[in-house]
Amino acid sequence: MNLTTPTIRRRVAPVARQVAAIVGGGVIGGGWAARFLLMGWDVRVFDPDPEASRKINEVLANARRSLPGLSDVALPAEGTLSFHDTMSAAVAGVDWVQESVPERLDIKHKVYQSIQAHCPPDAVIGSSTSGFKPSQLQEGAARPAQIVVTHPFNPVYLLPLIELVPSAVTDPATLDKAKKILTDIGMYPLHVRAEIDAHIADRFLEAVWREALWLIKDGIATTEEIDNAIRYGFGLRWAQMGLFETYRIAGGEAGMRHFIEQFGPCLEWPWTKLMDVPELTDELIDQVADQSDAQSGQYSIRDLERARDNNLVTILRGLKAKDWGAGALLNAQDRRIDGAVTLPDDLSQPVVTVSRAVPLDWTDYNGHMNEARYLQAFGDATDRMMALVGCDADYIATGGSFFTAETHIRHLDEVHAGARIRIETQVLLGAGKKMHLFHRMFEDDRELATGEHMLIHVSLETRRASEPAPQVAEAMARVAKAHAALPVPQGAGKAVGVR
Repeated sequence: MNLTTPTIRRRVAPVARQVAAIVGGGVIGGGWAARFLLMGWDVRVFDPDPEASRKINEVLANARRSLPGLSDVALPAEGTLSFHDTMSAAVAGVDWVQESVPERLDIKHKVYQSIQAHCPPDAVIGSSTSGFKPSQLQEGAARPAQIVVTHPFNPVYLLPLIELVPSAVTDPATLDKAKKILTDIGMYPLHVRAEIDAHIADRFLEAVWREALWLIKDGIATTEEIDNAIRYGFGLRWAQMGLFETYRIAGGEAGMRHFIEQFGPCLEWPWTKLMDVPELTDELIDQVADQSDAQSGQYSIRDLERARDNNLVTILRGLKAKDWGAGALLNAQDRRIDGAVTLPDDLSQPVVTVSRAVPLDWTDYNGHMNEARYLQAFGDATDRMMALVGCDADYIATGGSFFTAETHIRHLDEVHAGARIRIETQVLLGAGKKMHLFHRMFEDDRELATGEHMLIHVSLETRRASEPAPQVAEAMARVAKAHAALPVPQGAGKAVGVR
């Protein structure tokens, strides 16, 4: 950023929306639809199930409630969702086709014949298959190089991993396009470089599943005890470091080599029955089902989905705060969406400094946004205004910044998780060492709260008040001068008191 002259954001012509077709609208297809839609794509759905619209809209309602809370900036405007009676109408002219039909190769081959007869030759055709290799999917296809495996994890709208598997005949341009699109919608394309049944992640899941079945069959553990072993222990470790990095830490200062030397011999001990799979007899199936009913049968599927989403959002936002693992991906996605931080051309109105959804973990025991989060939101608005006048990370690194000297918040109305809030900021004073801001928080046109903040520019070397650099002072004064023509906002200068 040029610190001598504030950068002005130029208006550009609107870009045509990209379009994705979802073929198969079950749990996975619905998750794909939600992910694309909430990232600004238009989505067309083909599924002969008469209940497809209801099911997808229920999944979409959960996604709208949870996904925006992972982002600290406004997501793109939601795309348009449409349902189509024919596959040809759904896939015509699209950029991406996601196939999520049942795991039967004969069905998938018929679907690809119909898709390729009507979709553009340069569209990516991705399959959600959890087991088939791309070369199997490509058999008999008109354009085999167009088809790749893009295996997601449920819920697709929250979990970022996509196993992207090409075959030897996959077009490299198709692979590159798939990687870019998946990254642009906030996902992590894991390029599986060699074809293998069940790809990578499902092979781990299958190994754990087999061992779990033996533990139940042998009467060692119940379904709930096994789930507790995962969710209270290694599951949390795996969520942020994976397998090898976790074990590297277990090796202490000597690292991975020491870990292998210490624990390697265990591989020869009969700890597991990994290669010996129990027969799924009626008795074992009943045992697993009965235990699962006892564990979770009191909850509806929607209750369980909401509990799952609440937990995932909290975990992912925690990782985001540490810029680690999946949290680092979310931060990178925010930066892609947010773009450059520049003053608007029109300063005749208050500046929108925050536009975001209220995350699930911002609510309290009363079911509305915790009072501390109002301060966080207004603090974010203050940080944004600082950056807009040139007091950004680069400037702060030179030794100058603003400290907040006084804050006054008025709580006017309730706001709940998932609500889209907007903060408009008016500069009441921007001269010398002082910057006086008045923030107003809205949901649509409903005013929720106000925050008044007095900031003092300081030298980070002396920790005392100091004059800001000329470019910051000039930008601050320019905004204050423009905002001086606005009415003094109601509540400005108020103090806490008894009426």
